[in-house]
Amino acid sequence: MSLFFGEQMAKDTEVGTEYAPKDYQDPPPAPLIDPEELGKWSFYRAIIAEFIATLLFLYITVLTVIGYKSQTDPDHKGEQCGGVGILGIAWAFGGMIFVLVYCTAGISGGHINPAVTFGLFLARKVSLVRAIMYMLAQCLGAICGCGLVKAFQKAYYVKYGGGANTLNDGYSSGTGLGAEIIGTFVLVYTVFAATDPKRNARDSHVPVLAPLPIGFAVFMVHLATIPITGTGINPARSFGAAVIYGKDKAWDDQWIFWVGPFIGAAIAAFYHQFILRAGAVKALGSFRSNA
Repeated sequence: MSLFFGEQMAKDTEVGTEYAPKDYQDPPPAPLIDPEELGKWSFYRAIIAEFIATLLFLYITVLTVIGYKSQTDPDHKGEQCGGVGILGIAWAFGGMIFVLVYCTAGISGGHINPAVTFGLFLARKVSLVRAIMYMLAQCLGAICGCGLVKAFQKAYYVKYGGGANTLNDGYSSGTGLGAEIIGTFVLVYTVFAATDPKRNARDSHVPVLAPLPIGFAVFMVHLATIPITGTGINPARSFGAAVIYGKDKAWDDQWIFWVGPFIGAAIAAFYHQFILRAGAVKALGSFRSNA
């Protein structure tokens, strides 16, 4: 037993600037600007996939939120404990992310969230052009998804808030911002961990491994932060709902659902790349060896 752990520690330990041979290969950093991808159908196919995935995500989740509020409305003889409850809403968000990431991961990477795209861009996993186009497609998809909800639920959409994210009564802007930062950190950190090349090399025989923890991360964060902000952690989700709902309250708090997720994503990218993966140490070791 001690021999096994000794070998394992030796494999994972970095000595000076020498590293043990790896059974996996990290992909090269994505170029900041990659003109070649603009001429590839796979690039546009990925953008379409992000648009459709975000549309479906908003359609199902916002419809669930509005349905829950209508089922618990006393004016319609609803009961406070009726409907799917907060637990059901959290499952809708987490479950849809699981399904959509599973369906689109091989096409676009299954981002479905500008904060995820931003974090992966900072980690040089996607180019600047791809990141911008993904974010535009995600926001447009979110608007269209919420538009479908409004078209199907005209009687309830505005009355029950259109599924828009707002800061709930009793919470300060700082609390809401902190909740969005931490919630997005959990999500993006999970994305990095689940898609790590080292993990994929070891667990490649489990095809649902990456979508499952990502979906569960969304589920758990919703359970924690629905009472505070309704849970954004996805700027496209908050933006699309605000555009279609169109009320001042949704726009007054909109900055929280952009600033918070982007900060959380940036922290997660730094933590995973430079602390857990020791990117800074490796870069320093490479510099010293070439000096």
